[in-house]
Amino acid sequence: MDAEAARMIGAGIACFGMAGAAIAVGNIFGNYLTGALRNPSAAPSQFTNTLIGAALAEGLGIFSLVIAFLLIFVG
Repeated sequence: MDAEAARMIGAGIACFGMAGAAIAVGNIFGNYLTGALRNPSAAPSQFTNTLIGAALAEGLGIFSLVIAFLLIFVG
């Protein structure tokens, strides 16, 4: 197999991390909304935790995008 083709396949596989991050962020905010509708008085105290969890999940997605770009353009 050609090295160029292997790099492109690896970059494509690395991009699956972005899809996983999008699903995780959707689950985080969906569960927050469900909990906030069930107990509105506890919602403000959990909003910070929700944002931190979403930021960490998006960080993993951005990291996988950086890895994909490194595989494509470096090497």
